[in-house]
Amino acid sequence: MNHAIGLIETKGLVPLVEASDAMAKAANVEIIKRVQIGGAYLTTVVKGDVGSVRAAVEAGANAATQLGELVSSHVIPRPAEGLLDAYLK
Repeated sequence: MNHAIGLIETKGLVPLVEASDAMAKAANVEIIKRVQIGGAYLTTVVKGDVGSVRAAVEAGANAATQLGELVSSHVIPRPAEGLLDAYLK
């Protein structure tokens, strides 16, 4: 199984919570981290198989856009070994 990580960045907590909820409901993904960047910018990171992460990020981006400000969304298929440890632990 190919694993992937997906990221949704928003301005504000409310759109991020809505996006995270939509991602969890849309596909079989695990929410692994919330990162508070500063200046009201926040990111949620999910992981799962590539197809599920793509579906989840698309649903999350749509939800965040409807409720607030989506800054960015991205999927990284097969992240390099150590990437999660380096940036998200």
